[in-house]
Amino acid sequence: MKNLLFYLLAGMFMFQSCSAVEAVFKAGMWWAFFLVGIALLGVFLLLRRK
Repeated sequence: MKNLLFYLLAGMFMFQSCSAVEAVFKAGMWWAFFLVGIALLGVFLLLRRK
């Protein structure tokens, strides 16, 4: 019985950490899209200038 309780609690903590990691990766993904967009805009403006 103690082992079952331990595994249930460990599973709950692991799922919470997975959702936290998921949120970090989602935020990082949108930040990367923003930076790539800025870089593409900069390249476009440099090429258009010539």
